Amino acid sequence: MRKATDTIPVPVRNVKSALVAAGAQDTVRTFEDNVPTAAAAAAILGCDVAAIANSLVFELDGAPLLILASGAAKVDTALVAATLGSAKIRRASPAFVLEHTGQAVGGVAPVGHPQPIRTLLDLSLEGHELLWAGAGDHYSMFSITYSELQRITSAEPLRVR
Repeated sequence: MRKATDTIPVPVRNVKSALVAAGAQDTVRTFEDNVPTAAAAAAILGCDVAAIANSLVFELDGAPLLILASGAAKVDTALVAATLGSAKIRRASPAFVLEHTGQAVGGVAPVGHPQPIRTLLDLSLEGHELLWAGAGDHYSMFSITYSELQRITSAEPLRVR
């Protein structure tokens, strides 16, 4: 459990800075209890789990691929690989995720990484007026619209399931 007086962790500060640098609002909210899953986040936020934009890191030909997917569905890696013209996409290891995002699995944000990461945005998220995404750790989330999320991440909209 995190106390409100705790120092803001570096990954969350990086997300906040990235949002502001991209011209987006800093809507980061930090909770006392952790929100490491879409279901946990939706329960605390009082929103549909489908409105949670999970930041999932995969390995594609040795490089990171970030897929922003609805919390209500599982990514079809075979479909994504075929669409991208690749033989295989595999879930990245926790060490690979940390190396490329600066954030631990379960708290990965769509922004605030050391270097830009190729990003795909689940088309099913477009049906939600407001989305919630991880903000760099297991306690923080931020709200954003689909179009703003696409803009600040330069994500390619794609059907991922």
